[in-house]
Amino acid sequence: MGKFVNNADEFFNYCETNEVKFVDFRFTDINGIWHHVTYNLSAVTKETVADGFPFDGSSVVAWQPINQSDMLMKPDIETAFLDPFTADVTIIVFCDVYDIYNKEMYAKCPRSIAKKAIDHLNEANVADVAYFGPENEFFIFDDVKIKDDINCSYYEVDSEEGEWNDSKEFTDSFNSGHRPRTKGGYFPVAPVDTMVDLRAEIVEVLNSVGLETFVVHHEVAQAQAEIGVKFDTLVHSADNVQILKYVVKNVCHLNGKTATFMPKPLYGDNGNGMHTHQSIWKDGKNLFYGDGYANLSETALHYIGGVLKHAKALAAFTNASTNSYKRLVPGYEAPSILAYSAQNRSASCRIPYGSGEKSVRAEFRFPDSTANPYLAFTAMLLAGLDGIKNKIDPGKPMDENLFALTLDEIREKGIEQMPHTLRGALEALIKDNDFLQPVMTQDFIDTYQHHKFEAQVLPDESRPTPFEFKSTYSC
Repeated sequence: MGKFVNNADEFFNYCETNEVKFVDFRFTDINGIWHHVTYNLSAVTKETVADGFPFDGSSVVAWQPINQSDMLMKPDIETAFLDPFTADVTIIVFCDVYDIYNKEMYAKCPRSIAKKAIDHLNEANVADVAYFGPENEFFIFDDVKIKDDINCSYYEVDSEEGEWNDSKEFTDSFNSGHRPRTKGGYFPVAPVDTMVDLRAEIVEVLNSVGLETFVVHHEVAQAQAEIGVKFDTLVHSADNVQILKYVVKNVCHLNGKTATFMPKPLYGDNGNGMHTHQSIWKDGKNLFYGDGYANLSETALHYIGGVLKHAKALAAFTNASTNSYKRLVPGYEAPSILAYSAQNRSASCRIPYGSGEKSVRAEFRFPDSTANPYLAFTAMLLAGLDGIKNKIDPGKPMDENLFALTLDEIREKGIEQMPHTLRGALEALIKDNDFLQPVMTQDFIDTYQHHKFEAQVLPDESRPTPFEFKSTYSC
């Protein structure tokens, strides 16, 4: 994320220059959802910026009890940028959450946890910076309808690109017949690609708030898109995910569309991932570069070994919804097999082609955007550091098409897989979380897994689905 200010003095000068009227302070909850409170600029001073702003932590899901509700938001002033969507000039500032009494970072604040992870990285004397480059895919629909009642449950999404509209008569336009088709959306030109101008508008807004973008394209599924944002350090990269989601959703909303990052909104077509590129550096040197397989160092292989070893527990953070596991099935370019390979998109860890030392990295392809980015990046870093510490061998690379393997062949080869459900991921986290505890407290881990069970797993498991009526009603 590009910086517009570096300190409090610059912040107030920037506000004066841009005629700012309101300051919007934002923090991220345990689910990765952004929350905000707005202050009139006249009520914001250097002292209040330094001391923080009180709020009710008991009103935030899975945080404080009512008898310990007072908390502080402390602005990270260097994150400030102008909100591109408000009618009155408003500046947005990321905040970390602190305990109001001991003034320490709150143990359940995801952004604070991510900052602690970087402190741990430096204290371990392994590296001094960790770079993350997430690729957040998303769908842009024309309409969405949802009903979830005691006797009725359904959803319906629509897009002019959907092949289900081949015979539809449109009232405000004509049926052009040009559509990407199921799994046919990778890089088509207009008129098959209907979102060229809309993606361009999103990019312009992202650039205006300080994000550096590069590749912009239609993805494989109907109505699916991706906009590449340059990699950054762990915390700033997670910040960028929050900004990207905010901009994409609002630009689409203002254009009469609706955007979603959910992993699997369409049955039978590809889903949304958050492929995450990673590397660690020390003294300006890429520690992943070496003379091993695909130019990887021993450090990189051990890092990969740690992530693959702990992947089932990591999934509780990287694939944080029941819908996540409807994406991680064979046939849709969503890797569920825990292996690594150079240039092989069927492996859960791909080593992308790079032109030199600085570009060597590992791309983990199983995460998705239901993840809280601060927690997901932190958990993957900690798993990788555990791999380096314990010299965990990732095994031999697998360069074959893993999507072509049958379940029997996967079992025969002894290949580990990602969990098949969120319940499975949470059960794995309960059994395997020591590697997280240099940064995450046991209380936070317990709170997280209990919350996910109660908010996601149990409601999902107790609801009948239309498919179950279709397959079971006549039993």
